[in-house]
Amino acid sequence: MTEHSFAPGPDTARDFRDALGCFGTGVTVVTAQSPQGPLGMTANSFASLSLEPPLVLWAPAKTSRRFDSFAKARHFAIHVMAEDQHDLARHFARRGDGFDAFDWTSSDRDVPILAGCLARFECHLSAVHDAGDHAIIVGHVDHAAYRPGQGLIFKRGQYGGFSGLD
Repeated sequence: MTEHSFAPGPDTARDFRDALGCFGTGVTVVTAQSPQGPLGMTANSFASLSLEPPLVLWAPAKTSRRFDSFAKARHFAIHVMAEDQHDLARHFARRGDGFDAFDWTSSDRDVPILAGCLARFECHLSAVHDAGDHAIIVGHVDHAAYRPGQGLIFKRGQYGGFSGLD
């Protein structure tokens, strides 16, 4: 098979996205409270940053209509999607509201908490850093939870599972 080689730029934006899509990532849904009510956003730009202090990061696009609400949120939760949560991930990839279609509660800090996720990180805002057409939002983890199970994976524009050991 022939390798496709290119220099990233405006004329090769699709090629760059396709190359990035070769890297399979876990799927998260980030939630926060906004003046309009509970808000959610699907994100695969999640990573652990530090164990001490406990820090995680995610990176929303500045072009998102939900960007300002998340960049200003003092508290938020990052939910790692389980393999059977395709519908939830797809829903919050398209729109930020519509929580009534899913099982959720509100935390003691009024952050929407989604049920059934593989892991959850409840955070307060630590920092927001400029990162080109995205921002890096750093959260200080105040509470975490996890359960056994398989995670939802996103690769080359598709959701799927992982057939490895739990």
